[in-house]
Amino acid sequence: MQTADKCNQDQLQQCKQKAGCCIDSAKDTLFALSKDIWSCAELAYEEKQSHDILVRFFTETEKGWSVESHYKLDTAFRATWGPTGGNAGGDTLNIGFLCEYDALPGIGHACGHNLIAEVGAAAAVGMKGALEPLVDPPVRVTVTVIGTPAEEEGGGKIDLIEAGGFEGLDLVFMAHPSQEDAAYLPDMAEDDVTVKYYGKASHAAAYPWEGINALDAAVLAYNNLSVLRQQLKPDWRLHGIIKHGGVKPNIIPAFSELVFYLRTPKRRDLPFLREKAEQCFRSAAMATGCRVELQYGPHEYHNILLNKTLTRLYEENGKALGIEFTTDEQVLNTPSGSTDFGNLSFVVPGIHPYFYIGTEALNHTEEYTAAAGSDKAQFFTLRTAKTLVMTALDVLFNPELLKQVKEDFHLSKLKEECEVTGRENGSGPGQWGGAASASR
Repeated sequence: MQTADKCNQDQLQQCKQKAGCCIDSAKDTLFALSKDIWSCAELAYEEKQSHDILVRFFTETEKGWSVESHYKLDTAFRATWGPTGGNAGGDTLNIGFLCEYDALPGIGHACGHNLIAEVGAAAAVGMKGALEPLVDPPVRVTVTVIGTPAEEEGGGKIDLIEAGGFEGLDLVFMAHPSQEDAAYLPDMAEDDVTVKYYGKASHAAAYPWEGINALDAAVLAYNNLSVLRQQLKPDWRLHGIIKHGGVKPNIIPAFSELVFYLRTPKRRDLPFLREKAEQCFRSAAMATGCRVELQYGPHEYHNILLNKTLTRLYEENGKALGIEFTTDEQVLNTPSGSTDFGNLSFVVPGIHPYFYIGTEALNHTEEYTAAAGSDKAQFFTLRTAKTLVMTALDVLFNPELLKQVKEDFHLSKLKEECEVTGRENGSGPGQWGGAASASR
């Protein structure tokens, strides 16, 4: 048994080395892929060129993949390799790598989604390259790449979940650019709301008393929310803009519009924050005599479930490649962004680590856009892809680890569901703690 285990471990290490070599061999084409996506910088659900670039990569540049363009969504795709190894009639382990590729309005790839696409593609190339030469892989395995559009706006992964786009996957892997390396950051649950006030236009100087000022309602609502922050938990967030406030100073505004994001560390707290925010919006309408409409976004983003086993394996493999993971408690526990990967983490066991790209610039800035398209980011991006593959290979070669991953997944889900049930039975938000930190 010890000899068999040693052979298995030797084969695992050889596969990890082979994966790294395959990624290094493809580094020029991977950089070209990333740069092409960076250059076209398309918004959510409009990533037509980026979709085509990735489809061509898996049909023309890389061979052996079965590719479905426009998979479930117009700008999503799926590429699969396998199954290979094991018993033809036995269970197949389906390992998924995810690509994102939507950009931000005005500043392009300021969140580095071109690098997310590159990491997903590179990891898939490395995984296939490591497994292809094996005469007898430890289990029957399929490698799947799914292109997931619209992370910044709308929630493409949630659309794909609802369309059955992730059915059959056993594990999912992706990584997100940041200012540091972290195997896990607790991204927040999020909902967005558009608020529209309808008043009555009138001449602002001649007879303002005939008007109903929709801008006043927007300003009141904005100030109501600013005052509300004093009464919120330290790790709850709400922030927004007045998108429309009138057309001319001498016309009482008949229409105004705000857009706000509401965030809490856990999805269970969102209804409480939503209720408080709605009171602020509706009271402003009542005070000004305006009519108000509230329109929530198509999807609520969930917090990411922590998978302790995958997180530990990612850290171990990353350290072996020289990654220095942050130990800064402020970084690890301070609320940050939100991602639709959170919803997927409730459906399939997975990991969503963060990686340094060679700059101290902050996400969603012009400086980060430049860094995401630079040569300097390549070393860190490919190192992250290698770490993901090594983590996936660990689970593939060790059935006990796969069992632990699935157990972590079920326990994390159970904990969330029990806490939600507790809330529904009357527990208030004051009885629950939590901390948090992606893209949106």
